[in-house]
Amino acid sequence: MHEYTSRVQVWGLSCPGSPEEVSRARRWTRDILRDSPLAEDAELIVSELSSNAILHTASGRDSGSFHLSLAVTPQVIALSVTDDGGAGTTPKVEVQDEEAEHGRGLGMVNAIAHRVVVHSSQGAHTVTAELFTSNRPGAHPC
Repeated sequence: MHEYTSRVQVWGLSCPGSPEEVSRARRWTRDILRDSPLAEDAELIVSELSSNAILHTASGRDSGSFHLSLAVTPQVIALSVTDDGGAGTTPKVEVQDEEAEHGRGLGMVNAIAHRVVVHSSQGAHTVTAELFTSNRPGAHPC
């Protein structure tokens, strides 16, 4: 392989911050990953992260938007959703009791993904979930 050739494939999608766009984000993810055994997990993660952006940040307000990126290598699928900020808090994985009606989404994403990372910049947040395509030392299987 040539030294400047990469086996990484990256896609991006920007969506208006309306609830209907969550299904578009899921379909986009499913179409890209149609041959992957991790497509359903990825679709669920994108759905949760997109919904969170719309419900909890300025992404869901008039003229708001959220942005997705999907990177695929032979070893990992990385799904990122960036919101418009304005929430006043940073997304975090929390353990909720069985009676809780809210706050379980990132916990679910954390249970499905091998790693979840939250980056904050100028009030906006990017949540990235990684799914390993094969068992690596120290990784839990999907």
